[in-house]
Amino acid sequence: MSMRIAAALAATIAAGVLTSTAAQARPEMVGAHLADYSPGTIVVKTSERRLYLILGNGQAVRYPVGVGKAGKQWAGTTKIDGKYLNPAWAPPAEVKRDKPNMPDVIPGGSPRNPMGVAAMTLAGGEYAIHGTNVPGSIGGFVSYGCIRMLNDDITDLYGRVSVGTTVVVTR
Repeated sequence: MSMRIAAALAATIAAGVLTSTAAQARPEMVGAHLADYSPGTIVVKTSERRLYLILGNGQAVRYPVGVGKAGKQWAGTTKIDGKYLNPAWAPPAEVKRDKPNMPDVIPGGSPRNPMGVAAMTLAGGEYAIHGTNVPGSIGGFVSYGCIRMLNDDITDLYGRVSVGTTVVVTR
């Protein structure tokens, strides 16, 4: 973790910004009532603001997430088509339209980069499962359709899945 990210995270925690119960939750092993999905599948339940990695034998790893805000949510099945550590971020046209003063690119490792420490892009659109440098946003309806995770959680999930992993997003 870069010194700037560590300093920003330390300042955020010290300021008491990290107060959301969802943002403080850690990934946990749970009994999965998701028998319709094969082991290795990622299932995002936007209404719960939770992401499940199906392990099989009725078990899953559950992570708290931030999801699309009103009018920005989507549902469907896709696959991870790329994995990136400390990615730079270029705002999609819709974000740039809403926030015209936003830079064209925010470098990886910047505390202003909304991708956090890692991102896994999803096929068929401009969406990703990614970390965040705003941990208090986890558990909310906050994004333009991406799935946000705590940086520690995206690091854990990143190590467990590969390009080609199926991702199912439900409401």
